Amino acid sequence: MNITVQNVLEAGVVGAGGAGFPTHVKLAAQADSVLINAAECEPLLHKDKEVLREYIDAVMEGAAAAVQLVGAKQGIIGIKEKYREVIDLVRSKLPGNMSVAELRDAYPAGDEFILVYDVLDLVVPPGGIPLNVGVVVMNVETALNVARSAQQPVTEKFLTVAGAVDRPITLRAPIGITLAECVSAAGGPTVPNPNYLLGGVMMGSLEEDHNALVDKTTGGIIVLPDDHVAVRRRRLDWRQIARIGRSACDQCSFCTELCPRWLLGHPVEPHRAMRSLGFNLTGEADVQGTAFCSECNLCSMYSCPEGLDPKSVCLQNKQRMIDEKRSYDNPPFNPKRPALHMNNRKTPTSRLIAKLDLLKFSNVGPLNDKLLETGKVGIALKQHIGAPCEPVVAVGQRVTAGQLVGRRPETNGKPALGAPVHASIDGVVTAISDGIVWIERK
Repeated sequence: MNITVQNVLEAGVVGAGGAGFPTHVKLAAQADSVLINAAECEPLLHKDKEVLREYIDAVMEGAAAAVQLVGAKQGIIGIKEKYREVIDLVRSKLPGNMSVAELRDAYPAGDEFILVYDVLDLVVPPGGIPLNVGVVVMNVETALNVARSAQQPVTEKFLTVAGAVDRPITLRAPIGITLAECVSAAGGPTVPNPNYLLGGVMMGSLEEDHNALVDKTTGGIIVLPDDHVAVRRRRLDWRQIARIGRSACDQCSFCTELCPRWLLGHPVEPHRAMRSLGFNLTGEADVQGTAFCSECNLCSMYSCPEGLDPKSVCLQNKQRMIDEKRSYDNPPFNPKRPALHMNNRKTPTSRLIAKLDLLKFSNVGPLNDKLLETGKVGIALKQHIGAPCEPVVAVGQRVTAGQLVGRRPETNGKPALGAPVHASIDGVVTAISDGIVWIERK
């Protein structure tokens, strides 16, 4: 099927594995290579592998379309070498200009900067994007949505529900369903006072509202008890983080020595960010290299022998620079560093799982391909990087699944960065409030 950039735009395809960058913008560029990111390095998540196995033909179609649209010479699927069955399946379906790259089972193999280096031996510069070195990176589910874009918009989401649940599972859910409904489909929590981490134990956020909505970027829900380290860490406030860090950091520099971005040659030095805490009460000494922190959380959740939180300190400095509208131009950059350090400083996923006290949870996530049913959804008008959509429906209007409910606004006569959103169930619009279009089956 001839898939166009316009198809991808109108279907509302965005990055399904991260921040939700509009995919039509990526596919309007020119690149030498397309990488399909199937690394999925967050512990306990299985969504990409399961989607690849179940929808291999469509994922290959989407990947081939991406290669054609950007004029690339090659497409490469990056998969962890431990998934032999999936690798064999993919190789049996590959077009002539595509191949498989087998990746080590390490964290963060799914970081697109790390993926570009591991697969193509190219280093994305600090502050840059993969396109700066001629590469477009797409998630497995994004490739699936690209393949479907000429026929249907994005109205469904695949996500893994794992951790302290009765039956870890990968679900196919309508966008706008609640997190609690997804957890219920996994048999419900197995601990009192369950906590939901969205996106993963390492980079995910703690969501206190269990009726929050699934959107196009929701990749997983990890359910954990109150006393789990990943929950306790996220409940610390900045004063606690700064006070403990200032008193306990002994500048061992393990956080920097294992930092994936520092290993790529970027000027990110978490131990210097920690040192800044000693100069004042708020930790705001100027450490510009933190502007390039990827927030992978490896320094805080794995590297630090004291159990401190360098990531949050880096993030405070990074956010302050953003708030003050300051940038770090022409940073020092050592592209030769990866050849010296990268291969022998990768973090094995097995060690990470043990360190995070996740061995007690079943590390599986089989796909249930039946669409999860619900009587009500909330379609957020902003599920992507860019401007929120403007609603194009009214309260009381009947809609069908796949119908446009929000479109990109215009700025100075030009469409803003963003992607349209669509109804995920048949029903009636019952309310439009706080940036959400509510639809109920009636």
